[in-house]
Amino acid sequence: MHRSHPSISRRKHLMKEMMEDDYALPTETQQIARVISSRGNNLHEVETVEESFLVSMPNKFRKSMWVKRGDYLLVEPIEEGDKVKAEICKILTPEHIKEYTKAGIWPDKFTKKPVPEEGTSQNKDDSDFEDDLLPNTNRPVNRDSSDEEEDEETSSEED
Repeated sequence: MHRSHPSISRRKHLMKEMMEDDYALPTETQQIARVISSRGNNLHEVETVEESFLVSMPNKFRKSMWVKRGDYLLVEPIEEGDKVKAEICKILTPEHIKEYTKAGIWPDKFTKKPVPEEGTSQNKDDSDFEDDLLPNTNRPVNRDSSDEEEDEETSSEED
């Protein structure tokens, strides 16, 4: 009989929990936060409507759930920390965001900017797309064609 690894079954149960979530609204103590950066050691810097602070990831999420910059979390304050002020309760999915927006509890600070109307501005952006690109610093800069001709002349004279 094949036994699965404990971390696999834990991940399976966490994913099942997320999929069967009833999209319960946050309690009075919980806050919606956006991840600013990862500080390592299962600590993440987040921002809420009022402030920025560190949150810790509980053991049940470690090595099975990952968060990246820009993700939204539901955090609950903890008493024992000076630097770490909260712990992650839930990693919010786009479905959570839709439900929270419908309920009117999604912070205005985290709402996405409206998409510009399709028209001349979008066509202008498309034509200038290459102009917006930064130069690739991993490649040598192309020299002028006149320099190449001079190099060819000098190399033929040396032979």
